[in-house]
Amino acid sequence: MSIGSDIRDEAAKLCDSSSRPPSRVSTGAIPYFLSTADAGVILLSSLAGGVGYHLLVGYPLPDILPHFAVGLLASFIYILRMSGSGYYDFPDCAKSRVEIGDILFCWFTTGLLLVFFAFLLKIGVSYSRGAFAVFYFLAPVGLLGVRKLTKVALSAAVLNGTVGRRDVVLIGDFNELAALEQQDLLALFGAAQLNRFTLSREDDPLARASTDVRIFSSVANFVRSQNCREILLALPWDDAGRIEFARDQIKTLPVAARLLPDMRVRSLTNFASSARQRVLAVEIQRAPLSGLERFIKRMMDIVVATLASMFFMPILALTAIAIKLDSAGPVIFRQYRKGFNGNQFVMFKFRTMTVQENGPIVAQAARDDPRVTGIGRLLRSASIDELPQLLNVLKGDMSLIGPRPHALAHDSYFENVVGDYAFRHHVKPGITGWAQCNGARGATPSVEHISERVKLDLWYINNWSLWLDIQILIKTFFEVLRKRNAY
Repeated sequence: MSIGSDIRDEAAKLCDSSSRPPSRVSTGAIPYFLSTADAGVILLSSLAGGVGYHLLVGYPLPDILPHFAVGLLASFIYILRMSGSGYYDFPDCAKSRVEIGDILFCWFTTGLLLVFFAFLLKIGVSYSRGAFAVFYFLAPVGLLGVRKLTKVALSAAVLNGTVGRRDVVLIGDFNELAALEQQDLLALFGAAQLNRFTLSREDDPLARASTDVRIFSSVANFVRSQNCREILLALPWDDAGRIEFARDQIKTLPVAARLLPDMRVRSLTNFASSARQRVLAVEIQRAPLSGLERFIKRMMDIVVATLASMFFMPILALTAIAIKLDSAGPVIFRQYRKGFNGNQFVMFKFRTMTVQENGPIVAQAARDDPRVTGIGRLLRSASIDELPQLLNVLKGDMSLIGPRPHALAHDSYFENVVGDYAFRHHVKPGITGWAQCNGARGATPSVEHISERVKLDLWYINNWSLWLDIQILIKTFFEVLRKRNAY
């Protein structure tokens, strides 16, 4: 058995999600847990300092309210300052090194701020200086101890799958992947469970490229089937050609993609930059909408599409009758289109032509097209033919707002002539979009036309907001009335 097979088998054992329990704790909850633990340490230290000092010197037990107030103020200042530096962020908090210098510096300067506030507010009379001194030196011991314990606990939780991200795919050069050990993976991006794909080791450029294409095809199938959200590339930084090739291969996938530091860069930086970034990595592809943003957009789609279907029900019924009386053929025209993540779906429209092209060759509609029926011309000019796509929205294949989907035959052509065309599949296609309400609708007879439309679509994807969707819906209403490029 070869060394490569041994490593791939070991990686498969490491990444086999079926042998591990599902993640039960979201990484998003970790900062709240850690900050709460620090707040508890500071509050207990303040109370212990007040009670302990008075018992030690033989004084009667003090009123604990001032000590509780001081501890609360101290924890607020400390947590606010540490949060600003990413101290509680995952995976930084799961790294093995305890940030002793950062903790001590932040705590002792926080103590100086407390002394300043005490002088400013003149509360020294009701608060013992001895109790404050005990509190001042007791709290950092607790903060350091809790930090060490949480790091050990987090590392164990990530390794056993209780905490961590399972939706990460690691693609890379053989040597770069072999140099990434388990602790390095945790330090770099906080995920213990990965699915690795090793690129070709062929010396011949043509053979290597051919093998890499097949590997990236397997990556695409895996990402789509497992709904992965992030791809990490482990490639030598001096191999610009392979990095660009990898970027070109993954651009159809709606995932974030980052280039990890190679072996030489890691040896210089010790996995961190001087700016205290959690990971020294280059983002080569932006992630699409977040989970919360997709949820908000989906709720809007369901509500608006349901109300619109009820409102347009009489028009839908009358249109169906008119199409049936006007010409032979089905009322609804069905055609395959590419949706989110490049997945195919059947899009519905009212039939407006005498032909129903849905193959490798589809002729675009032109002005005064003889294939358009009499009633079809009216439906197209008023955009009524698009109303059945409300069903696509309710099914989840489409959104109200998004890049307009094209026939598969046109997609294949456009992807070859427009470099960024594939990025349109990072969100669901829409009934209308930013391009359409800016006049970029109808046929695309030239590369310049489709390039302009893609530019508008990508602007929408990169600048999405709920308010933008509402604006597009309003602008679409007036665009339909103008009947610009509708034929």
